Amino acid sequence: MSSSFIPKKLVIAFHPRFPAVLNEAQSIAGHLNELGIDAPVGSLHDEDLRKRVKAGEFEILIAVGGDGTMLRAGHLCAPCQIPILGINMGKLGFLIQVKHDTWPAMLDQMLTGDFWIENRLMLRVELFRAGEQQGVWHALNEAVVSRGQYLNPIHIAASVDGQALTTYVADGLLASTATGSTAYALAAGGPILPPELRNILIVPIAPHLSVDRAVVLSEGAAVNIMVRSDNAVLSVDGQKPIGLDEDDRVDVHAAEYSAKFVRFGDLGYFYRNLTALMNQNPSTGLTR
Repeated sequence: MSSSFIPKKLVIAFHPRFPAVLNEAQSIAGHLNELGIDAPVGSLHDEDLRKRVKAGEFEILIAVGGDGTMLRAGHLCAPCQIPILGINMGKLGFLIQVKHDTWPAMLDQMLTGDFWIENRLMLRVELFRAGEQQGVWHALNEAVVSRGQYLNPIHIAASVDGQALTTYVADGLLASTATGSTAYALAAGGPILPPELRNILIVPIAPHLSVDRAVVLSEGAAVNIMVRSDNAVLSVDGQKPIGLDEDDRVDVHAAEYSAKFVRFGDLGYFYRNLTALMNQNPSTGLTR
């Protein structure tokens, strides 16, 4: 399976916290330079680099790091529909196909057009208070409504497409994409979904005398989460929690754009990667 174009305008981004990642990013830039491609290198937090990405200066962003780096790159690149090639420098790598010791061959393959683009659902998350919108966020993994600093479970009423589903008494409730099914949703006991699915997964967190099963919703479904407690927070893709008031409503549905990842070989890469990771790390599935 091959792409319809050969990319020439590349940028390399990395997570600034780890020095070894910067060294690897510079090695990648050197390799590309030898092939006649001048690819700038910068932190995902660098505002100048972010502006250039958003302006559409590049055809592909090479993200060097772990799954957290891929999440940040997804938030940056998805709105402008720039594909991301991940190079794994982290411990897991559920979102990343290319290992840190195989990137030279994979880069050379990409530069011949021998790759394909995988589209992954993102979620649009909206918070309403007294009928007025308080904020909008986008998630590649999940949106989570959970208890705040106190240990008491919270009451959450969930509906789908305007029809009541159930009321949970739990530590929280998450609405996840297929991508997020190998993240927090997996740790909460949810199923693993193939990455190309555009379904939304609802998973209760530590439910107390409530429905304890995950629910896979049909493509295009809209989820409404009503907060029935005054001790709850909203977190989107693990970002800083936002305090919620009783009767706040969180709406979740498919975003207006998808995240695009560069992939190589056949569609079975996901299962081979998953099997290797789960056998290597049987106690965790988190992408944080």
